[in-house]
Amino acid sequence: MQYEIKIATELQVKPQQVKATIELLDGGATVPFISRYRKEATGTLDEVQVATIRDRIEQLRELDKRREAILKSIEEQGKLTPELKKSIDAAETMSKLEDIYLPYKPKRRTKATIAREKGLEPLAELIFTQTSFDLDREAANYLSEENEVKTIEEALQGARDILAEWINENASLREKMRKLFLEEGTFTSRVIPGKENKAIKYKDYFEWSEPIKTAPSHRVLAMRRGEKELFLMLDACPEELSAIAVIERHILENAANSAVDQVKLAIKDCYRRLLKPSMETEVRLLTKKKADQEAIRVFAENLRQLLLGSPLGEKSVMAIDPGFRTGCKLVCLGPQGQFLHYEAIYPNEPQRRSAEAGMTVKGLVQKFSIQAIAIGNGTASRETETFVKSLGLPKTVIVTMVNEAGASIYSASDVAREEFPDLDLTVRGAVSIGRRLMDPLAELVKIEPKSIGVGQYQHDVDQNALKSALDDTVMSAVNGVGVEVNTASKQLLTYVSGLGPVLAQNIVDFRTENGPFTSRAQLKKVPRLGDKAFEQAAGFLRISKAKHPLDSSAVHPERYDLVEKMAKDLNSSVKDLINSEELRSKIILKNYVSETVGLPTLQDILAELAKPGRDPRETFEVFNFQEGVNSMSDLKVGMKLPGVVTNITAFGAFVDVGVHQDGLVHLSHLADRFIKDPNEVVTVNQKVQVTVMEVDIARKRVALSMKADPFAERGKNSGKPAAKPQKSEEPQGTMADKLALLKGKFGK
Repeated sequence: MQYEIKIATELQVKPQQVKATIELLDGGATVPFISRYRKEATGTLDEVQVATIRDRIEQLRELDKRREAILKSIEEQGKLTPELKKSIDAAETMSKLEDIYLPYKPKRRTKATIAREKGLEPLAELIFTQTSFDLDREAANYLSEENEVKTIEEALQGARDILAEWINENASLREKMRKLFLEEGTFTSRVIPGKENKAIKYKDYFEWSEPIKTAPSHRVLAMRRGEKELFLMLDACPEELSAIAVIERHILENAANSAVDQVKLAIKDCYRRLLKPSMETEVRLLTKKKADQEAIRVFAENLRQLLLGSPLGEKSVMAIDPGFRTGCKLVCLGPQGQFLHYEAIYPNEPQRRSAEAGMTVKGLVQKFSIQAIAIGNGTASRETETFVKSLGLPKTVIVTMVNEAGASIYSASDVAREEFPDLDLTVRGAVSIGRRLMDPLAELVKIEPKSIGVGQYQHDVDQNALKSALDDTVMSAVNGVGVEVNTASKQLLTYVSGLGPVLAQNIVDFRTENGPFTSRAQLKKVPRLGDKAFEQAAGFLRISKAKHPLDSSAVHPERYDLVEKMAKDLNSSVKDLINSEELRSKIILKNYVSETVGLPTLQDILAELAKPGRDPRETFEVFNFQEGVNSMSDLKVGMKLPGVVTNITAFGAFVDVGVHQDGLVHLSHLADRFIKDPNEVVTVNQKVQVTVMEVDIARKRVALSMKADPFAERGKNSGKPAAKPQKSEEPQGTMADKLALLKGKFGK
C-alpha cells in the first residue's frame, strides 16, 4: 500500500484511485482503455493521470529492485547493520540510495586503496580526530621501505587520500553538495580556442553563464549540443569557495591545529578530484533529464495537435509533389485513398510546359471526378499552386497546400514499399501528401514520429523516453478518434488499445480473406485476438455499416445490454434512441446506476447516442497564402500576412507564410499580453495573421509577430514600422534561441 499512498499524495488523488489504476495496469489494461471505460474504478482519472501513475509505479519498483540489490551486496560483505538497513529502507530517491551505498560499493584501485595497502589508514583515522598531537612524529611511524613510504609528506599525502575518500562518501554531505550545485550552481560555456569560425552558430554561447536552477531546457540542450560537437566547453558548478565552505562546515571541528590543517587540505583535494566531478556529472544528468522532459513534452503536444488536424474526409483527391527541374509528381486517389493514376507534369522552370500540364490536370480532374487538389509545401509549391489556380477549374474543387514534412521518409520506408512495391519513391511521396489531406492521423502514423518535424532538439534527448512519450501520444490520438476497422491500415490498427503489430496484421489478413467485418463480435474470429485484446480494443474500433447500430459508436460492447434495456424501457429500439433526441431526453440515468456502472459511464453513453462515432477533430477549412508573396524577397517589414503554425517550441512558434522558409514568432510577440507557454495562444496547424518584423535573406531568417501593433515600442509616432527595426533588448541568450532556430526547426 506504500506505493498507492505515495503516488496519491503526489497526484493529490485518493489512494483507492491509484490502487485500482495499478491493478488495471498490472492486468494488461491500456491507458486509453482505463481512462475511457473504467471511470468508476479510477474515480474518473484522465489519460494524463493514468499515464503518470503507470510511469511512477515503474520508477518506484525500479527503486525497490535497486534497494534489494544493495542490501544483498552489503549483507554479503558482512557489513549490514540494523541502522544501515533502516537508512537504506528509508531512502526515497535513487541518488540518496547510491550515496548510502557508495562506501560499500566495489571500487577500482583508487589513491585511497593504495594508501590503505601501505598501512596508512590508522594515521588517517588519527588525523580525522582533529585533535592536537605531534603530526610529524606520528607520521614518521609509518615510514617503511617495504610499503614504499619514504618521507613524512608521502605518509601525510596517503592519509589525506583516505580522508578525501571518506569525505566524498559522506551521504549527508553529498546531499548538501547536491543541493548547493542545483541551487547555487552556474552553467558556464566558452568557445574552444581556434574554433570561433566553425562554431559561429553557437556565438551567443561563446562566453555565457546562467544559474543552473533557472536555465530553460532549450538552452541547456543547445549548450550540451555545442559541447558534444566540440565547439564549446561547458561547466556546471557553484563557486569553488562556496562549495569548500559547505564541506568545511560539515567536516571541521572548532579547532586550529596541524591535524585540522591536513583535513582542510584533504577537503580541497576531495572537492576538486572527487566531489566536484561526481556532483557535476549528477547535475548534468538531472538537468539533462529535466530538459529532455520539457523538450519531449513540447514535441508530444505538437505531435498531438498535428495528428488531430482537420481531415478533408472521403473525397477524390489529386495530390501534387511539386518541383522545378524534375517536374511535379501528380497522383489521383479514390475516396478511400486508393491509388488510381500517376503522371509527371512540367509547369515550372526550366521546361515551362504549362499548357500541356494544364490540359493534363483538367483532364484528370474530370476523369476521376476530383474534389480537392493537395499541393506539397516544399520546393516550387507556391509556383505550382499559382499554376493550378490559373487553370479555371470548377469552384467546387478545393486547392490547398499540405505540409509534406516526413513524406520523403515515408516514401523510402518499408511501409511504403509494402503498400506500393511497384511505385517510385517520388510517386509514393505524392500519395502520402494526398492522403494527409484526407486523413492526417491515418497517414502520419506510418511515419516515425520524430521525423515529422514538429520537435525541439528531438535528436538530443533520451531516445527511449522520446519514443515512449510519442507512442503514448499517437495511441491517445488514434483511440480518441476511433478507427474504422474495414479501411484502416496495419499501422493505424497497431496503435489501437490492446492490439499491436501482430494482431493488426492478423485483422488486415482476416478481412482480406473473408471480406469486410460486419460486426464487432466477428473480431473474435481473428487469430490470436482473445477476450482480453477484444475487451481493450473493441470500443475504439468502428464498423460503419454494421448490423448493430452501436458497432459504429464508442459504446463498448460490454454495455450493449444496458443500452438495449434503456431502449426497451422506452418501448423503442436502440436505433430509435440514436435518431430521437426526444426519446433520449426521457432516459433517467440514475435508474441504471449499478455496482459496475456509474454516472460517468452513463453520461458517456448518452453523449455517444447523440452523435455515434463522432469525429472529435475540427471541420476542415481551406487555407490560402497571400497571393504574390512566394519567396523571401517578396517579404517587406510591416507586411501583414496569413500563415499556418507548423511548430511550437518553448520560446515561440514557427509559422509558414508561403515563402519556403518558416518565420519565428518569438514568445514575446505571440500575444499582446504576457504569456509563459506558447500553447496558451497557438496550436499546430492553426491559421494565424502575422506581421513581418525582420527579414534576413542571406541567413534565411524571418521574424514575425502576432501582436496587434508590434511596432508600438519602435515607432511611437504613427504606429507604422520604423525605417530600420531595432533589435530586442532581451537577454543575449534569448536572442540566441531566435537566431539558432530561424533557419528552421530543431532536429534538422
